[in-house]
Amino acid sequence: MRFIDLHCDTISTQVARSNKKIHLRKNSGHLDLERMRESGCLAQVFAAFLPTQEAAAEVGIKVGPQELFNQIYACYQKELRMNKDILAPAYSGTDILKNERKGRMSAILSIEDCVLLNGDLHKISALYKKGVRIMTLTWNYENSLGYPSSPIPADMERRLKPFGKAAVQKMQELGILVDVSHLSDGGFQDVAELSRKSHMPFAATHSCARSLCPHPRNLTDGMLKTIGETGSVCGINFSAHFLNGMTQNYTKIDDIVQCARYMRNKAGIDSLALGSDFDGINSTLEFGDCAGLPRLADALAMYFPAEEVEKICWKNALRVLTEGTK
Repeated sequence: MRFIDLHCDTISTQVARSNKKIHLRKNSGHLDLERMRESGCLAQVFAAFLPTQEAAAEVGIKVGPQELFNQIYACYQKELRMNKDILAPAYSGTDILKNERKGRMSAILSIEDCVLLNGDLHKISALYKKGVRIMTLTWNYENSLGYPSSPIPADMERRLKPFGKAAVQKMQELGILVDVSHLSDGGFQDVAELSRKSHMPFAATHSCARSLCPHPRNLTDGMLKTIGETGSVCGINFSAHFLNGMTQNYTKIDDIVQCARYMRNKAGIDSLALGSDFDGINSTLEFGDCAGLPRLADALAMYFPAEEVEKICWKNALRVLTEGTK
């Protein structure tokens, strides 16, 4: 089995913050290149995660989001150069297949929290030229595009700001996949409406089902239906926080399988993907880390036919990356 994972924080939380002590090739986090190759990884989305405010202070980040992105980007480029024998950048689904034919896994660069845009559409073009192909509109704080998910109903209903709508249109025009993970329900509705008009898919790269686990970060049944109707995808997050309420902060393989079965019924099989959030979550995983992904595929095969397991593990993600990026 091959795998495409739509979200990990490894390059940001492990490598870039380590002062050159931790590298992508081999480390003790959830994910490294050696284990990726062992598990059958086809492509990995590496997020440039840009925490601000209290979240930045908690991990000792003292620079602003643009400078932080520059630091993570430099680290990402260095790792690509150091590992060019087994890893190559990809800017579309077509690139992923080209890299595979050359014996290399693919790395796709994303941004988690568009706070660095700060109301400037020109920055989107600049980031596109740097190779960014997925952009998570918000994280846990309001920014110039819109508002995050919230346990407060009135806040959850907030829509995208005018700049947020313009930014989504610009991303889709360029070929950057819009990511609604962390976004308010109202913001999700706006992205869905814009995607219907542009006939471009979007993604919830690392989210789960709210009916199974009532966390505001998860997607309602109506959202899952919309994802299916627009040809978009949802990458299942491996965090116990979003799968089982984190009663023991332990993610069982069955938690993920149950979520996949539920999402298939609500969104359709063509909308399921993997969005591990490796090195961005603190849950203990029954299957350990990225090397354990074949165990997850085997568990899925108990409830899904082989062609559907392939769709979940990589084919749906490849389709959306082909249709939504360029």
